[in-house]
Amino acid sequence: MTLSAPTSADPFTTLRPRLFGIAYRMLGVRADAEDVLQDAWLRWSRQDPATLQSAEAWLVTVVTRLSIDRLRALKAEREAYVGWWLPEPLVQLQDPTTGDAQHHHTPEAAAELAGELSVAFLYVLERLGPEERAAFLLRQVFDYDYPEIAAQLGKTEAACRQMVHRASERVQQARTRFEVPHAVHRQLLQRFMVAAQSGDRNAIEALLSEDAQLIGDGGGKVASFPKPLVGRFRIAMLYWAQYRRLGAQLAYRMALINGEPGLLYYANGRLDCAQAFVMEGEHIVGIYAVRNPDKLVGVPAVLDER
Repeated sequence: MTLSAPTSADPFTTLRPRLFGIAYRMLGVRADAEDVLQDAWLRWSRQDPATLQSAEAWLVTVVTRLSIDRLRALKAEREAYVGWWLPEPLVQLQDPTTGDAQHHHTPEAAAELAGELSVAFLYVLERLGPEERAAFLLRQVFDYDYPEIAAQLGKTEAACRQMVHRASERVQQARTRFEVPHAVHRQLLQRFMVAAQSGDRNAIEALLSEDAQLIGDGGGKVASFPKPLVGRFRIAMLYWAQYRRLGAQLAYRMALINGEPGLLYYANGRLDCAQAFVMEGEHIVGIYAVRNPDKLVGVPAVLDER
């Protein structure tokens, strides 16, 4: 059977940003999310839309269930992962003077990828089981009603309510108490970048909370910390040591990482890691450093690339 590519009027094409948003938040890896969408499209191509009450309900159900199945299949792999597993970052470069993104999603894609997408948020979601994660995302991020979620997951409404309640409690416990406005987040990060690039240890330390932590993901491919680095002094010493070792060969570049201001760190002109930050008040409370090169595909590997 020959499958035709979806057209712009095709419901799959229209809903693709939302479907990708669901799959990526479920799996945390772009390639896995794209694989789920490809499988969903193959099924959609064999489906007669005239037989469906709602193309959206059908497609969301298929993508959600495929994501659950893939997450279950990945469980053993992630349990055997070397070090701490962090999601693959979605990176947009920024203009160094204005902070504007240099590469834009379509308005529809931007809407589906806005909010509740941070590396820290996806890291917390790893604590949830596949169905619990799906129920939570469908309700709290994509605003589906419980009858819709029950149909999508093949569960009762009561079971879905219970899953969302449990997931919400676990997610809330791990989140910061106060949301920091985007502009404040960027200003704090700009100050941190200047301090890190100049090796100003005292300035770095002053921008970190007392119990700040840094989590690194090298995936066994490159060196990283076997456990979180905790405390402003230890983290400041790390950045200071990097400056002492590399000097002018160390560079940072501002970028949007999963929709929030973050940093790309370059050593000797080559990409070393993508760093996402969690702010609370006027301090940095968390740093998530993705060093696994498999998760940095698509990010400029050389400093002057655009």
